[in-house]
Amino acid sequence: MLFEVWAPSAGRVALQWAGDRAGDPAVSMERATTREGWWHTEAPARDGDRYSYRLDDGPPLPDPRAVRLPEGPGGPGAVVDHDRFTWRHPWPGRPLPGAVLYELHIGTFTPEGTFDAAAARLAHLADLGITHVSLMPVCPFPGAHGWGYDGIAPWAVHEPYGGPEGLKRFVDAAHAHGLGVVLDVVHNHLGPSGNHLPAFGPYFTDTHHTPWGAAVNLDAPGSDEVRRYLVGSALSWLRDYRIDGLRLDAVHALHDTRAHHFLAELSAAVDALAGHLRRPLFLIAESDLNDPRTTAPRTAGGHGLHAQWNDDLHHCLHTALTGESQGYYGDFARAPLAALAKTLTGGFFHDGSYSTFRGRAHGAPLDLRGTPAYRLLAYAQTHDQIGNRALGDRLAAALSPGLLACAAALVLCSPFTPMLFMGEEWGARTPWQYFTDHTDPELAEAVRAGRRREFAAHDWDTQGSAATGPSEADWPDPQDPATRDRCVLDWAESERAPHAALLAWHRALLALRREQPALTDPDPARTGVTHDERGRWLLLRRGPLRVAVNFSPDTTAAIPVGGPEAAGNVGTTARKPRLRALAAWSDPAVPDSDGLLWLPPESAVVLGP
Repeated sequence: MLFEVWAPSAGRVALQWAGDRAGDPAVSMERATTREGWWHTEAPARDGDRYSYRLDDGPPLPDPRAVRLPEGPGGPGAVVDHDRFTWRHPWPGRPLPGAVLYELHIGTFTPEGTFDAAAARLAHLADLGITHVSLMPVCPFPGAHGWGYDGIAPWAVHEPYGGPEGLKRFVDAAHAHGLGVVLDVVHNHLGPSGNHLPAFGPYFTDTHHTPWGAAVNLDAPGSDEVRRYLVGSALSWLRDYRIDGLRLDAVHALHDTRAHHFLAELSAAVDALAGHLRRPLFLIAESDLNDPRTTAPRTAGGHGLHAQWNDDLHHCLHTALTGESQGYYGDFARAPLAALAKTLTGGFFHDGSYSTFRGRAHGAPLDLRGTPAYRLLAYAQTHDQIGNRALGDRLAAALSPGLLACAAALVLCSPFTPMLFMGEEWGARTPWQYFTDHTDPELAEAVRAGRRREFAAHDWDTQGSAATGPSEADWPDPQDPATRDRCVLDWAESERAPHAALLAWHRALLALRREQPALTDPDPARTGVTHDERGRWLLLRRGPLRVAVNFSPDTTAAIPVGGPEAAGNVGTTARKPRLRALAAWSDPAVPDSDGLLWLPPESAVVLGP
């Protein structure tokens, strides 16, 4: 077997055996003659054999490209023979157009917190109408439980979840249900605990400053190999684990001043792999830049990513639902329904407009005539937007089932690719709080202190009212195991009122999305919005369909949806069929003879011919 490692500054490198082979002699490695800074050797090895690398006279260190770290971050790697796994379900792939994503966290989706336990719940998602499961990061991190964004080994899989074999079983099970799998990967930083990459080479640089310290080296000396390291990891997930797409965490934090941006390099490599494998593969960016170049074709000077999250839609929808105006919500709070209308038809709210939160203009126009609408993701809740609140409270903790139904109608019937956060389909009230399991006491205390500072500095005032946020005594301790336990989904909740009705509502909307071509039509010319800020109602037009929502808590809305239309045949009295309720929250509502829809408070309806 070939062992190789990039260690450009080392004078000597040796392959050090561990585990059952700890008594075997170390194997000296040779400098590669064709790849500068690389070392290699051939040595007999089998699946599961444990090993490390020793640089000069230093201690044994884990392989930066280790596929498995059975003892966790900082421990020896283990050989993984990907060909040993038997894939039971052939998979042609499932593309992004027409998709519905479901973001979930393996460690809290079930009490067991494993890939196998999560796989046992996949039938629920397939029955719901989901097309792709979007996994939060699964790379190794300290301890057993955490969000996963402090991973340290971008080629490996967290052992408590089930390791590489567990991930493959999960993906194979998802494909058996017709579900694609998207994996969240983090390239903008790596966690500090167990991270030995600096000993091997210039994986990080002080040229740029980030919230996590030195930036990942994408443009300083040595960055060619660092970029190959990250691209190779991404391709491994797609190739060796049959993942369908990757969600790229916070790409705005990727500092790259080179003419050929890292994201363009990555997207070109993924497109090439898709052609080789003959199945669709895609990249979804998380970005707060509102930059059209993120998804613009590489031939037009863009990065060529296939989609990006759209926080603008979340923010104006959240503001319309809750009335909150603190922080970045202040940009949307003055006229949230107008903001919704602009975002539903134009993609970005901040398209070069002034942001009071940032104190400057933000974003650039996104020409949806040349950008299919499915390239933006729509959502009412995500792990970030819930988990970065002090109590990790979901919308269901404060909103009525009717308002949750309104949110679902707009997200699932929008022109964009919809995404739900686990449990959202039944209005789960289990919180989603920030939790960690750091084994280093100093790091654990630093995390606690950092969260306290963040929440203490937060402006909790809501539109100048007396409402305030939780006190410091209520803030959860990230290191307390009870914090993670509170976040585990309560699956029995979905069978109780009012959750069962919300689950049925989501199923009905997703069934309509499958059945009605207008709901997956990416052409913005066939999408329109009318609204009444004072009356608190909004009407979304998707081709022949009408999606009406009434956010008002106590007023029935009179919404002009249009009456019977002439068939277009001059001299005839033929008429198109009147609009009828295809799906309705609460009492079915239909337009009267004047084309007015009388919609009860906090309710929603989808109308069609």
